[in-house]
Amino acid sequence: MRQYELTVIFPLEEDQNKAGREQLLTDLNANGAVIDKTDEVGDRDLAYEVKKRRRGRYVLFTLKLDPAKVAILDRSFKLNANLLKYLFVNIEE
Repeated sequence: MRQYELTVIFPLEEDQNKAGREQLLTDLNANGAVIDKTDEVGDRDLAYEVKKRRRGRYVLFTLKLDPAKVAILDRSFKLNANLLKYLFVNIEE
Protein backbone atom coordinates (compact mmCIF):
# COMPACT_ATOMS: atom_id res chain seq x y z
CA MET A 1 0.00 0.00 0.00
CA ARG A 2 1.18 3.48 -0.86
CA GLN A 3 0.60 6.76 0.90
CA TYR A 4 -1.52 9.34 -0.97
CA GLU A 5 -2.95 12.78 -0.42
CA LEU A 6 -6.44 13.22 -1.82
CA THR A 7 -7.67 16.79 -2.22
CA VAL A 8 -11.39 17.09 -2.84
CA ILE A 9 -13.55 20.13 -3.59
CA PHE A 10 -17.19 19.79 -2.58
CA PRO A 11 -20.08 22.18 -3.34
CA LEU A 12 -20.97 24.67 -0.61
CA GLU A 13 -24.61 23.54 -0.36
CA GLU A 14 -24.95 21.39 2.77
CA ASP A 15 -27.10 18.65 1.20
CA GLN A 16 -24.75 18.19 -1.76
CA ASN A 17 -21.70 18.47 0.48
CA LYS A 18 -22.98 15.79 2.85
CA ALA A 19 -24.07 13.45 0.03
CA GLY A 20 -20.75 13.87 -1.78
CA ARG A 21 -18.73 13.21 1.36
CA GLU A 22 -20.76 10.10 2.26
CA GLN A 23 -20.37 8.68 -1.25
CA LEU A 24 -16.63 9.43 -1.25
CA LEU A 25 -16.08 7.72 2.11
CA THR A 26 -18.16 4.73 0.99
CA ASP A 27 -16.06 4.39 -2.18
CA LEU A 28 -12.80 4.69 -0.24
CA ASN A 29 -13.83 2.08 2.33
CA ALA A 30 -15.11 -0.31 -0.35
CA ASN A 31 -11.70 -0.20 -2.05
CA GLY A 32 -9.69 -0.81 1.11
CA ALA A 33 -8.37 2.70 1.73
CA VAL A 34 -7.11 3.48 5.23
CA ILE A 35 -7.68 7.15 6.05
CA ASP A 36 -4.92 8.45 8.32
CA LYS A 37 -5.94 12.09 8.55
CA THR A 38 -8.69 14.45 7.37
CA ASP A 39 -8.12 18.20 7.19
CA GLU A 40 -10.98 20.63 6.61
CA VAL A 41 -9.27 23.39 4.63
CA GLY A 42 -12.42 25.50 4.35
CA ASP A 43 -14.38 27.45 1.76
CA ARG A 44 -12.33 29.07 -0.98
CA ASP A 45 -12.71 30.76 -4.33
CA LEU A 46 -11.96 28.54 -7.32
CA ALA A 47 -9.43 29.66 -9.91
CA TYR A 48 -12.03 29.09 -12.62
CA GLU A 49 -15.69 28.16 -12.80
CA VAL A 50 -16.38 24.45 -12.21
CA LYS A 51 -19.88 23.10 -12.84
CA LYS A 52 -21.19 26.71 -12.77
CA ARG A 53 -19.72 27.36 -9.31
CA ARG A 54 -17.09 29.91 -8.26
CA ARG A 55 -16.55 28.67 -4.65
CA GLY A 56 -16.03 25.29 -3.08
CA ARG A 57 -15.29 23.53 0.20
CA TYR A 58 -11.82 21.98 0.25
CA VAL A 59 -10.99 18.80 2.20
CA LEU A 60 -7.58 17.10 2.32
CA PHE A 61 -7.36 13.37 3.09
CA THR A 62 -4.12 11.53 3.87
CA LEU A 63 -4.64 7.84 3.17
CA LYS A 64 -3.01 4.50 2.37
CA LEU A 65 -4.26 2.70 -0.72
CA ASP A 66 -3.30 -0.05 -3.12
CA PRO A 67 -2.05 1.63 -6.36
CA ALA A 68 -4.32 -0.56 -8.52
CA LYS A 69 -7.38 0.87 -6.75
CA VAL A 70 -6.62 4.48 -7.75
CA ALA A 71 -8.00 3.95 -11.28
CA ILE A 72 -11.15 2.33 -9.87
CA LEU A 73 -11.69 5.25 -7.48
CA ASP A 74 -11.01 7.72 -10.30
CA ARG A 75 -13.90 6.27 -12.30
CA SER A 76 -16.31 6.26 -9.34
CA PHE A 77 -15.38 9.86 -8.39
CA LYS A 78 -16.11 11.02 -11.95
CA LEU A 79 -19.63 9.61 -11.60
CA ASN A 80 -20.21 11.39 -8.27
CA ALA A 81 -22.15 14.54 -9.18
CA ASN A 82 -21.51 16.00 -5.72
CA LEU A 83 -17.74 16.35 -6.25
CA LEU A 84 -16.49 19.40 -8.08
CA LYS A 85 -12.84 18.34 -8.38
CA TYR A 86 -10.39 15.87 -6.84
CA LEU A 87 -6.69 15.08 -7.08
CA PHE A 88 -4.64 12.07 -5.97
CA VAL A 89 -0.98 12.79 -5.14
CA ASN A 90 1.49 10.02 -4.33
CA ILE A 91 3.57 10.85 -1.24
CA GLU A 92 7.14 9.61 -1.63
CA GLU A 93 8.63 7.92 1.42
